[in-house]
Amino acid sequence: MTYTPKTFSFGTLDGISGKQLEIHLKLYEGYVKFTNTLEEKLADLMKDSEKNAYALAEVKRRLGFEFNGMRMHEHYFSQWEGSPAPLGGMLAGALTAQYGSMDVWLAEFKAVGMMRGIGWAMLSYDPMGKHFFNHFVADHELGQLNSTVTVLALDLWEHAYMVDYTPAEKAKYIEAFFKNLNGEVVEKRFAM
Repeated sequence: MTYTPKTFSFGTLDGISGKQLEIHLKLYEGYVKFTNTLEEKLADLMKDSEKNAYALAEVKRRLGFEFNGMRMHEHYFSQWEGSPAPLGGMLAGALTAQYGSMDVWLAEFKAVGMMRGIGWAMLSYDPMGKHFFNHFVADHELGQLNSTVTVLALDLWEHAYMVDYTPAEKAKYIEAFFKNLNGEVVEKRFAM
């Protein structure tokens, strides 16, 4: 399979510059490119899997980083398509039922976002347990929760905000992220 970078259509974002988006989108395209490169490399190594066992293991491990980087960025950028809209509907109702209020949920999610380290703040939903998780994913592959659905993805690698904000201003970046969030996009993920 060959993956193609997705295109995203956002207008002018409040607190996120065009230059920041340009740099970040190029990085996303790199994840797509390297996912394809690793797929090709795996096919080649599989021609003699016994001889290439060590190399296969390393390439397969790297594939998790690149593939998840590609998909997580697709979640991230698509959340800014269309017009900003608050989280609402069934999603807001379910979050309120679990956390007591949207404010309590949001405070916990933002606290995850303010944790030290590179990675992602994620809101994931476990359809089997009917339970939400605000959690941190280090890199792209460490901390993913098996069988959960990604509902909201916030990129906290410094490349996501360093054009517009310093590391000490990460809270301002998180606020800008939410100002531009299209809650209707996020709601559709929960409804799936």
